Amino acid sequence: MLLQSPPDLPRTAPKGVFITGTDTGIGKTLTSAILTKAWHGTYWKPFQTGLAEEAGDTPTVQHLTGLPADHILPPTYALQAPLSPAAASVLEGVTLEPEHLTLPHAPHLPLIVEGAGGLMVPLTDHMLMIDLIAQLGLPVILVTRSGLGTLNHTLLSLEALYRRGIPVLGFITNGPEVPENSRTLEQLGQCRALHHIPTLPETPKPHTISQIAAQIPSWESLW
Repeated sequence: MLLQSPPDLPRTAPKGVFITGTDTGIGKTLTSAILTKAWHGTYWKPFQTGLAEEAGDTPTVQHLTGLPADHILPPTYALQAPLSPAAASVLEGVTLEPEHLTLPHAPHLPLIVEGAGGLMVPLTDHMLMIDLIAQLGLPVILVTRSGLGTLNHTLLSLEALYRRGIPVLGFITNGPEVPENSRTLEQLGQCRALHHIPTLPETPKPHTISQIAAQIPSWESLW
């Protein structure tokens, strides 16, 4: 056994799932939009940075899903600089208190929570993104690239999650399809491949998101 044994998943469907990735820019927002659309759930990104350069992921998900506004929750912390939450908050004089965050009311279950960056992104001097995941108590879907480098990055991420007792529902790859990598990750990572998202245009259209969402297994069938 190469990795620590994964924690058991809940026997019944939890309130939601936490979407994290092996890196920044890995496709978490795209995946979150697809899952929110597929499951008609509620989307929440508690930490948003980089608003000085873009509108942010929350309006992007609302546009891509075409769901009513009550399916989209605003970020708890919205920061301007394209940096980690810890670094951006210092620049802007904002005090972050992630240790007090709890799951918000979700008008439509499941709640799809999107992280910022990867697992080890600092939220404060004393708390990482992975600590927030453990605190919120949701199982994880890990977003990873499909090609070269994915084995190392994905297995490292799974090991970190398992060591903290965080259950992983599965992983979703994106990019060119490489079935051998997915099979290796399932075997060595003791984790199931939930779906593969093909290479999409830089700005995908809502109808493309709907087409992919229609291929996603139902929320209930995963438990």
